[in-house]
Amino acid sequence: MADYKLMKGNEAIAEAAIRCGCDGYFGYPITPQSEVMETLMVRKPWEETGMVVLQAESEVAAINMVYGGASCGKKVMTSSSSPGISLKQEGITYIAGAELPCLVVNVVRGGPGLGTIQPAQSDYFQAVKGGGHGDYRLIVLAPASVQEMYDFVDLSFELAFKYRNPAMILSDGVIGQMMEKVQIGDYKPRLSDDEVVKRYGSWATTGKTANRQRNIITSLDLDASRQEQFNIKLQAKYKEIEEKEVRFEKINCDDAEYLLVAYGSSSRICQKAVDLAREKGIKVGLLRPITLFPYPTKAIQTMIGKIKGILTVEMSAGQMVEDVRLAVNGRIPVEHYGRMGGVIPTPNEVVKALEEKLIKG
Repeated sequence: MADYKLMKGNEAIAEAAIRCGCDGYFGYPITPQSEVMETLMVRKPWEETGMVVLQAESEVAAINMVYGGASCGKKVMTSSSSPGISLKQEGITYIAGAELPCLVVNVVRGGPGLGTIQPAQSDYFQAVKGGGHGDYRLIVLAPASVQEMYDFVDLSFELAFKYRNPAMILSDGVIGQMMEKVQIGDYKPRLSDDEVVKRYGSWATTGKTANRQRNIITSLDLDASRQEQFNIKLQAKYKEIEEKEVRFEKINCDDAEYLLVAYGSSSRICQKAVDLAREKGIKVGLLRPITLFPYPTKAIQTMIGKIKGILTVEMSAGQMVEDVRLAVNGRIPVEHYGRMGGVIPTPNEVVKALEEKLIKG
């Protein structure tokens, strides 16, 4: 029989980490995600599964502890909120450059700067376009429910290890703080070093054996030609991720004349907006990107001949709208509606924006 619990989104992240066999969590408190570490401290997984939980002295220390744990082939993660993720960017790009798997959770708050502790989606560019230096990508998943906060922890680790690439769960204070019923999965065992090698290969620093060379984990190569070849290899990996790992959801799109595109908590608001618009006779559908990288570009392109225009809804000045415009390439109108600074748009505001920006425009 399935086991259900009522929990916050941040609590679901912590519970999922324990149950999916995570080896280590390294973090530093910051609102609105502090419940992730607080839940782990209350649950004491080191007594239950052996999972290490450590509050580092800073965000920079936490991400470099993740770097070290990932180098050993372990399932390791961190979580933070917008300014904290900015501090972690150097470590994240090092981890991407060293081709190591890990999970980074960002429960976004309003910015720029220290901003506000209220929810926002203004870290889209930072998450999807790189954030740190160099030509690298994160695998980015955008949950829209507490259940998905739980489910995406295990999924993120699977994708991170499959492609040896950092993965990010990009959430916000709405999903992080809301409480919903969550179906809890079974425990997965933490892996021994031998099991890590057997399952994921011998790249990790689990100890040199007599029949192979040393494994050296680094993102530094001062030879330009080798660095270029490494970047070509990275780009081929990102291309493969774009071809195989796109995830999205369509709601009421079969007869839609207009399309809303929104992710995370904005997509929940847009579900109600779709209902309100249809009550007024406006045929609207919703496309919800679940992966923000890879982005569902082809899914949007297949709808261009069937719809008259697209409205993106984001809790930002308009960041994801650029990816929608790239997909559409000027063939139909694409407009944006958003609120900033921690203000959450209402479904009625979305319908009004749809009417003013696309239908009456």
